[in-house]
Amino acid sequence: MLGLVAWVVGILFVVPVLWMILTSLHSEEAAATNPPSLFAPLTLHGYDEFFSANAWPPLINSATASIVSTLLVLLLAIPAAYALSIRPVRKWTDVMFFFLSTKMLPVVAGLLPVYLIAQQIHMLDNIYLLVILYTSMNLPIAVWMMRSFLAEIPVSLVEAASIDGASLVKVLRHVIMPIALPGVAATSLICFIFSWNEMLFARVLTSTVASTAPVFLTGFVTSQGLFLAKVCAAATAISLPVLIAGFAAQDKLVQGLSLGAVK
Repeated sequence: MLGLVAWVVGILFVVPVLWMILTSLHSEEAAATNPPSLFAPLTLHGYDEFFSANAWPPLINSATASIVSTLLVLLLAIPAAYALSIRPVRKWTDVMFFFLSTKMLPVVAGLLPVYLIAQQIHMLDNIYLLVILYTSMNLPIAVWMMRSFLAEIPVSLVEAASIDGASLVKVLRHVIMPIALPGVAATSLICFIFSWNEMLFARVLTSTVASTAPVFLTGFVTSQGLFLAKVCAAATAISLPVLIAGFAAQDKLVQGLSLGAVK
């Protein structure tokens, strides 16, 4: 019975995605029919219009902001999680609550101050501003996630490596990272998805040079109407990198792999 429920829930999640892909392969006339036509002739006209509308710069901007910010988040979150789990600092619970408190402020509440600061330092319509913002937004989540993964690593492994003369860098690289690789993959995937899908800051702080893919997608909704096939083609193309990243990292998304590592 539980398996049947899981199949039903899975199908409910997948059907809208499949419907979006199918609609993107229809012409505008077939996509606008009511009721929708399932067996209408297939065409790639929507994708042709999407890529012919200069879609590559926004896609490159999204990839740059997402990948660079994710690398920076991992570079900062792994040492912080190490200090909060394996070698806990004093009052580490207060530190964890501080990280969590940064997510309690609604994003829209900090939009105006960020805009004014970016205007003063001449960073509007700059992709590196989005990199800094995405790094700061995802860092608390990454620290919490990595701390939960690193807390499962037996301390005796770290102590044994230290007795053998391994430095902190070697302990992190050769002992902790191979065991915590599923946690790193899960954390990086979550941060990448959040950065790729973010639109509020990108919409307000960019215009033409640093515009990202989600902002570019909104440009297909015009005063002339909603071109459904073209919008679905753009949404499918923009969602593809996230889907590829998810499929590539699915074998690493296993929590608790480090349990029982001590022989």
